Amino acid sequence: MILPIVAYGDPVLRKVGKGISKDYPKLDELIMNMRETMKNAQGVGLAAPQIGKDIRLFLIDASPFSENEELGEEERNFLKNFNKTFINAQIIEEEGEEWAFNEGCLSIPNINEDVFRNETIHIEYFDENFEKKKETLSGLAARIFQHEYDHIEGILFTDKLSSLKKRLLKKKLENISKGKVEVDYRMKFPNQKK
Repeated sequence: MILPIVAYGDPVLRKVGKGISKDYPKLDELIMNMRETMKNAQGVGLAAPQIGKDIRLFLIDASPFSENEELGEEERNFLKNFNKTFINAQIIEEEGEEWAFNEGCLSIPNINEDVFRNETIHIEYFDENFEKKKETLSGLAARIFQHEYDHIEGILFTDKLSSLKKRLLKKKLENISKGKVEVDYRMKFPNQKK
């Protein structure tokens, strides 16, 4: 089932997500619905707060980036199969130079800005079968993970912009929260009735 994506301005996007257990109600169904929602909106990641749930769960499907000719073949091949569920994820360590990349967000449509993030991260998480995993991610995979991880920490990519950029985007962000934005996927705006 395709779920509406929560728009900028909704308080759920500012909540730090709560950890969940494998007994979380209808978890398999939630993951399936989130995957369908992400694909429908042509996203490469979707976090639970973006569908109105303040829990530590997000999905990534980076396969659309595997077509990017600017990336090396090894990274493209990795991204082609980087399709995972992350539950109760933690960043253990960040390293490497920070680098800029133009990011966008399904909850903040039609706004893309350069964001600086670390090159490499060491992470721990549970997969959808609640098996504990430890991995090291670099490049675009690390960036996508950090963007989605920020969502479960109540942080948006616009928070990482300079104060000047934030002032320049203020009106656009206000319009998004009021529903004055055109998107080709379902959204739920803060001032709409449930």
